[in-house]
Amino acid sequence: MSLVIVGTVAFDALETPFGKTDKIVGGAATFAGLAASYLYDHVKLISVIGEDFGDNLEIIQSHSIDVEGVEIVKGGKTFFWSGKYHNDMNTRDTLITELNVLADFDPKIPASYQDCEYLLLGNLTPQVQIQTLSRLERKPKLVVLDTMNFWMDVAMDDLKEVLKKVDVLTINDAEARQLSGEYSLVKAADTILQMGPKYLIIKKGEHGALLFGEGQVFSAPALPLADVFDPTGAGDAFAGGFVGYLAKVKSVNFTNMKNAIIYGSALASFCVEEFGTQKLQNLSQADIQNRIRQFVALAKFEISE
Repeated sequence: MSLVIVGTVAFDALETPFGKTDKIVGGAATFAGLAASYLYDHVKLISVIGEDFGDNLEIIQSHSIDVEGVEIVKGGKTFFWSGKYHNDMNTRDTLITELNVLADFDPKIPASYQDCEYLLLGNLTPQVQIQTLSRLERKPKLVVLDTMNFWMDVAMDDLKEVLKKVDVLTINDAEARQLSGEYSLVKAADTILQMGPKYLIIKKGEHGALLFGEGQVFSAPALPLADVFDPTGAGDAFAGGFVGYLAKVKSVNFTNMKNAIIYGSALASFCVEEFGTQKLQNLSQADIQNRIRQFVALAKFEISE
C-alpha cells in the first residue's frame, strides 16, 4: 500500500540573515516526500514540472520515491518562488511568484497509484485537492490536508467542501483563528472539527504544535536550535514525517498521532538547519533517532513530592 503526496515540486531562491541562494530545488511535495521516505518505503508523488527542471528530479528519486505521477510539460517552466526572511525568521517577504506550469495543474493519478492507503494533499487550490480525491477509486485509510490563509480568502466555499472529505487538517495558529472565527485555539479547534476533519494539528512554529481529536489535546514541544538557516519547507517536512510515521505503523489513533507529530517535528527541525533540501537529503536513521530522543527528553519530567 502506498503513501501518495500531492503538491508542488519547484524552484526556490532564498535570502535569510545567514545568506542567499540562486535557484534551488524546493516545493511542498519535495520536502514532504523526502521526509516521509525516511519512515516509509512506498512514497509516490503527484505534481507538475517544466522541462527546465532537468536532472533535479534525481534528488527525489535517489530516496526511492516514485515520480510516475510527476507530469513533465515539454517546453514548460517549473513553478518558481523567491522570498526574503526577516531577522526573526518568522516573517518573510515574497519577492517573486511565477506559477508557470502550476497554473494549469490537473492532477493525473497513474493506475499504480490507485493502491493509495495514505494521502497527503499539500497546499494547493482546494479545487485541485477535490479533483484528486474524486479520481481515486476508493477513499484512502487516511487523508491529511494542508492549506493556508490565501485559500480562506479566495476559495472558502471550496475549502469547506474538501474539509468534509479529510481526516486530518494541518494549519498554523493564525489560520486556525481565521478559519474558525475564534481567538481561543481550543474553541477554534472545536469549530474546525465540526467542519469534517477527525483530527486537527495547529502548528505554532518555534512554540511547537497542538493536536486535537477524540476529545483529547496533545501539546508537542519545539526543539530549541542554535542555528536556523532557512525555515522554507519545514511545515511540509513536518507533514511528510507525520503521515510517513502513520503509514509505517499502519494504525491511526490518537496515541500514534502523538508519536507521528514528534517524528514530523524532528524531520522539520533538520530541514531548517541548511538551505532548501540539503539537510533532508542526507540523514541517517541514527540522526533521526537521536533527534527523537531529544524531543522526548524535552517533554518528559517527573514531579517529586
